[in-house]
Amino acid sequence: MKILLGTDTYPPTFNGAAQFCFRLARGLARLGHDVHVACPSPTGRAETITDDEGVTLHRIRSARYRRYGDFPLSRLGTVARDARKVLDDVRPDVVHVQHSFLLGRALLRHARNAGIGTIATNHVMPENLMDHVPLPDFLHGWASRMVWRDMKRVYRNAGIVTSPTPRAVDLLQHATGLRAVAVSNGVDLYPYEKESREAAENQVPVVLFVGRLDQEKRVDDLLHAMAALPAHVPGRLEIVGDGPCRAEWEDLGKRLGLGDDRVFFHGFVSESDLLSRYGSADVFCMPSIAELQSLATLEAMAASTPVVAADAVALRHLVDHGRNGYLHKAGNVPDLSSRLAELLTDPDTRRRMGRVSKSMVAKHSMEHTLDSFENLYASIMRGTKTWSRPIATETALTA
Repeated sequence: MKILLGTDTYPPTFNGAAQFCFRLARGLARLGHDVHVACPSPTGRAETITDDEGVTLHRIRSARYRRYGDFPLSRLGTVARDARKVLDDVRPDVVHVQHSFLLGRALLRHARNAGIGTIATNHVMPENLMDHVPLPDFLHGWASRMVWRDMKRVYRNAGIVTSPTPRAVDLLQHATGLRAVAVSNGVDLYPYEKESREAAENQVPVVLFVGRLDQEKRVDDLLHAMAALPAHVPGRLEIVGDGPCRAEWEDLGKRLGLGDDRVFFHGFVSESDLLSRYGSADVFCMPSIAELQSLATLEAMAASTPVVAADAVALRHLVDHGRNGYLHKAGNVPDLSSRLAELLTDPDTRRRMGRVSKSMVAKHSMEHTLDSFENLYASIMRGTKTWSRPIATETALTA
């Protein structure tokens, strides 16, 4: 198949949606499909290149958003023409967009007019966006409802709508009335399993966080929880990732008295170093309150790591409380600190829970994800499924 993926965020921009689209594109290319990606250019200038897996990148004209400096945005005045040009050049069998933002909506509109089958995936909770828009807090609820309303208007024209977990599908359906199907973001299991097998034992157990350092990730809760650990509990927090909150959280760690023996900020690291960090971690922690899945948590599970995660949104799909880790009350620092202490002082439980993590993550393999999307693309090309018709419900726009 000739597949066009449309995304408003793609590497070198770092976030879960960008990483998912990158891995999906390369995985589909390895299966022999002719894969194209339309995305904003990291330099601002339009260009077309082919990566080392044979994926053709159509980088369209972009501009920087001052409140989110490393996130190039399609240019409002040119995005419709740019999307139309990519479609005319590629002539795909199917278009799969990852967002309802500028580029995604333009591709969906032009593809529909051209009679091309479409799929739309939602990776976004409106709460993830609120820290990056110039609105006072009291308007965030109204703004979230407007984001959902706009998503409904855009995605109702897609042949199939997906989201990565059953909980994400439920949220989308409740907020927009759109029918959707759950397809996991997926993870390539082998590199993480291999790294975990080769990792050496730590003298001091390591708690790992991986992700973009944005407010909704609640890494400040994790820092407070580490500071609240009793003095006799061993443990070192390693934070991998970067973002607008890094300087604030580094300063918080110092004010909490967390020296280098208790917390270390790695920033962005190479892929090989990231694998090493996963492999050597004893506990993975995801305190975020706004995850529709969490690629980082899947990766940690593939490395046979127990997980402590907030009992919020879709993380409860990844943590079976008491079996492969613990769910803590979202935003509750004492509860988080207590759960970490249980694991940091009990290596036998860590190993047992880590084995369960590995067994649980198997159903999220990238092979399963690729197979699911191949089947959905084929069904769209045959014109056999339409999952996105609105559902009549009085509560559709109240979330």
